[in-house]
Amino acid sequence: MKSKRALISGVTGQDGAYLAKLLLSKGYKVFGTFRRTSTPNFWRLQYADVYSKINLIPADLTDMGSLINSIKISDPDEVYNMAAMSFVRTAFEQPVGNSHSTGTAVTRFLESIKSINPNVKFYQASSSEMFGNSNTQIQNEQTSFSPASPYAAAKLYAHWITKIYQEAYDMFAVSGILFNHESPIRGLEFVTRKITNAAAQIKLGLKKDISIGNLQSKRDWGYAPEYMEAIYLMMQQDKPETYVISTGETYSVEELAKVSFEILNLDWKDYVKTDEKYFRPLDINLLRGDYSKAKDELGWEPKTKFHDLIKLMVNEDLQRWKMFLDGKVFPWDAPLYPNEMNILQKKNDFE
Repeated sequence: MKSKRALISGVTGQDGAYLAKLLLSKGYKVFGTFRRTSTPNFWRLQYADVYSKINLIPADLTDMGSLINSIKISDPDEVYNMAAMSFVRTAFEQPVGNSHSTGTAVTRFLESIKSINPNVKFYQASSSEMFGNSNTQIQNEQTSFSPASPYAAAKLYAHWITKIYQEAYDMFAVSGILFNHESPIRGLEFVTRKITNAAAQIKLGLKKDISIGNLQSKRDWGYAPEYMEAIYLMMQQDKPETYVISTGETYSVEELAKVSFEILNLDWKDYVKTDEKYFRPLDINLLRGDYSKAKDELGWEPKTKFHDLIKLMVNEDLQRWKMFLDGKVFPWDAPLYPNEMNILQKKNDFE
């Protein structure tokens, strides 16, 4: 039996790396696109032990020619669009660039597939950020969207254009509305990993404190590898459907900090500071997803609870810093991050 072929855009990110690992375990031949930069960013693929097992294709979501080329090279049965400018605060700083890479890029992808082989299945990574402040205590597939950032607006465009191509051209084009999903390879710019990493540094005497934004923001946090399993199941269905993927539980950033430091027998109040620099211009107070449809139709439900997830991340970051102090070499991102205090976002930051 011929192996299935999959093309993953954004394969160097958290989701791309875990998805590649999952598909390889199922016998797929995996191709992944990456954006050429001055510094290659393949550490997650090395961490997941898949770097040598996938086929990498340079491409840029804003360049349709490179997307067409990636589809021709990979000749995929399935395309997973996991690439985006996914850090919300960056989208406020670069709203036009975000609209291109996160929003209209999906139209380029879909149009390329339609032109080359409309039978290719397409997955679009939609986001719970599209719900914004929906004034509901829980969000599902019928909840109205109310985006509160350029990132969310771009994601909403991508979500709807996927639906339009599905219905207009009878394509298997599906969106998964994923709520926050974390792991030890989450980017350090995200508050979960920023906190777990800082807690580990503080425990080892490598850092004195940490500054973050809104402590009262509440999110539905799950474990990224489990969410990739849900995505895979969506793509194996007979017809394309939208699914919310979440845990159904919410915790505040304050609770996240408290748990992270408690794992290391530290009191978070002694080390965590708030700084307006890290507040969004427009924030979301509460996100909590209802994954009932995914449970009923896909047989999927989350397994890793919040406290276990945070413990996993804290212990991994602690182990990394211990290895770093021992002079060991391993795939890791922390040494590549600059001191954020030198990054200016408005005039007052300098003054």
